[in-house]
Amino acid sequence: MTSLKIGDVAPDFTGIDQANQPIKLSDFKGKKVILYFYPKDMTEVCTHQACNLRDNYALIKSKGYEVIGVSADDAKTHQKFIEKYQLPFRLIADTDKKIHELYDTWKEKKMYGKSYMGTIRTTFVIDEQGTIIDIIDKVKAKEHTMQIIK
Repeated sequence: MTSLKIGDVAPDFTGIDQANQPIKLSDFKGKKVILYFYPKDMTEVCTHQACNLRDNYALIKSKGYEVIGVSADDAKTHQKFIEKYQLPFRLIADTDKKIHELYDTWKEKKMYGKSYMGTIRTTFVIDEQGTIIDIIDKVKAKEHTMQIIK
């Protein structure tokens, strides 16, 4: 669970997207943003989540939202993911985990009795003023859009 709360100002960041272009949260001031953190491109659950957002992109845009995905994968991997699944939104390559750290989504995880550091799948819904209006930490990948747009 992230230390950020609903009502907090979303931390601004500067990152690099799949095309090696700079992207900042402050670039989206005046727009609503769906900022979602996911573990890894091309994995089953992450693909279901991204494709759910893709399949509902017209609805998401009609509600005034921009979508930005963040993972620790590099830009090249993001570009392949976007091309393979025709994703219509930008993905940030947070290889140094600085954005993860700002949003408190890089944490210790356990699997099969082993501990490791990884992304905690979390979505932040941010309003036009940059305030967090919802945090989804129990993401249902195949139903994610409906979790966001209630």
